[in-house]
Amino acid sequence: MKTMIEDKMQVGEISTPRFEYRSFGQEFGGAAERLARLSTPVPEKLRVRHSNEIYIMSRSNNINNTKIRAGKLDIKTHLQTLSGLEQWDPLLKCEFPVPVNVIRDQLFDAFQVEPPEFQQPEYALDEFLSIVKNHQELHAVRVDKERFAYAVNDTICEVGNVIINGVKLITINSESTEIADIQKTLQAVGLTNYENINYLQAIKRVIGWIDKPLAL
Repeated sequence: MKTMIEDKMQVGEISTPRFEYRSFGQEFGGAAERLARLSTPVPEKLRVRHSNEIYIMSRSNNINNTKIRAGKLDIKTHLQTLSGLEQWDPLLKCEFPVPVNVIRDQLFDAFQVEPPEFQQPEYALDEFLSIVKNHQELHAVRVDKERFAYAVNDTICEVGNVIINGVKLITINSESTEIADIQKTLQAVGLTNYENINYLQAIKRVIGWIDKPLAL
């Protein structure tokens, strides 16, 4: 028998574009404990997940989220913001080596910067990261994650311990296709007064590209 989180939200799979609330900081006033207390059952394989990821940051881009996890390239794009919640849609998923036409026509289009001259028909992960390193407008940022999954009010929720270029933070989120369900969850766990901020914006603040603080 499937749990709600498997049946309705298809965690880990491409699904209908979701709206998302997320915040980053050091303390969220007991919200994590309330998420755990209110959560319905979550599949065991999703309860705790660890990953080492690389986010490709571009000074020009604030709408396309590009990361590498387990040797796979993943891009999500921001569709719209409604009621203070951002809606994201999967744009591209592929494994390395990546064909040059994908890097030139899709990745650099997502980065919103000029591509360099390419010399190969495809690029392995280390070769692609070398391109990023040598581009003045791009920066690869390592993000280590320990994520704890919950399901509250028909929304997927998580509390994560993240390390962004050595900076330790907590992230907390709720996402769903239904805005009202997220709003109900935020009210229930006490998150309505914390800024909604995505990974792109959080990372840019950590590395000094944006001069704003995160949540306390």
